[in-house]
Amino acid sequence: MKIKPFKGIRPPKELIEQVASRPYDVLNSEEAREEAGDNEKSLYHIIKPEIDFPVGTDEHDDAVYEKAAENFEKFQQKGWLFQDDKEMYYVYAQTMNGHTQYGLVICAYVDDYMTGKIKKHELTRRDKEEDRMKHVRVNNANIEPVFFAYPDNPELDAIVKKYIANDPEYDFVAELDGFGHTFWLIDNDKDIAEITRLFEKIPALYIADGHHRSAAAALVGAEKAKLNPDHKGDEEYNYFMAVCFPANQLTIIDYNRVVKDLNGLSEEEFLSKLNKNFIVEEKGKDIYKPEKLHNFSLYLGGKWYSLTAKPGTYNDNDPIGVLDVTISSNLILDEILGIKDLRSDKRIDFVGGIRGLGELKRRVDSGEMKVALALYPVSMKQLIDIADTGNIMPPKTTWFEPKLRSGLVIHKLS
Repeated sequence: MKIKPFKGIRPPKELIEQVASRPYDVLNSEEAREEAGDNEKSLYHIIKPEIDFPVGTDEHDDAVYEKAAENFEKFQQKGWLFQDDKEMYYVYAQTMNGHTQYGLVICAYVDDYMTGKIKKHELTRRDKEEDRMKHVRVNNANIEPVFFAYPDNPELDAIVKKYIANDPEYDFVAELDGFGHTFWLIDNDKDIAEITRLFEKIPALYIADGHHRSAAAALVGAEKAKLNPDHKGDEEYNYFMAVCFPANQLTIIDYNRVVKDLNGLSEEEFLSKLNKNFIVEEKGKDIYKPEKLHNFSLYLGGKWYSLTAKPGTYNDNDPIGVLDVTISSNLILDEILGIKDLRSDKRIDFVGGIRGLGELKRRVDSGEMKVALALYPVSMKQLIDIADTGNIMPPKTTWFEPKLRSGLVIHKLS
């Protein structure tokens, strides 16, 4: 893999908590407006600039993108963001529930994305790509990083270990969720060269989270190369910012489903149809969590059920067929409930496991939804197998937590 260090643009130490924010795609405009409050230094003014307009303004309006660029400029002029004077790498650690994962902040090579060396496991939507491309273009920067995994590498671990023994540049706990964020600078030339060299030996990087951001960043880079008559290949726009974590440190959490109706069936008929492909056991009123692969938890009519897929209903040798999202999509959502397209059907919604199974119960008990289905999480090994075989996971399969905090560092394209 070809990577490079970069001159990061970032907040002074004392402003980090005022500037840093959640990523643009985990909250809506109203939530961003509320979280930013009267904090003019919040990164939401750059990544959710519609908050500077009257409520109801279309976030895809040209004026909104222009505002992002204007605010990015303002942040630099006021000293809320400054640029490092040398190219470096950074270490970014996240702590959730006592578990810490250590990522390297690097610039990945656009061409490695275009040629498939940076591997994806999800399809992207053109409208979402276009939105992020406009944002990258207008700011001439990757304001938010993408989230990559790389195959475990003891030599890279050793370099990271050396830096995290020092005092960090940033160290804070986000108020909203209690997750810790810590950040160090790798500014030693010898270590920088060694990281670049070690990545050259890594055969592939895997997009964990941020498929749309990755696509947008790479497409804008390729576009700039095309438009530059003097293009040489070493320009800053040939690279985009990513945080790369060793695969063994990452946890994927469950991504669950709630459905509005039973497709005309009574609760009894629905449960009886499940018996064809699953061993169905009633578990009572206490929350039941899936225990292993091919075991599901169902909430219906105030009761929890365990569903275990019967042998022969899935293919363990098929990287997609073995996934619980595939089994549940084919044998429950499609076959029984008539939901053919998870991306577009309005009868289904998805709930990240970070909210807990109590959220599934709440949405069914409120009458908004009729039935909830909880899945056992996908493993990193499954994700890598799928990406390596050139397959694509069904929609809403993986949920990574904690999300990367935005605003710790920004990459300028020139």
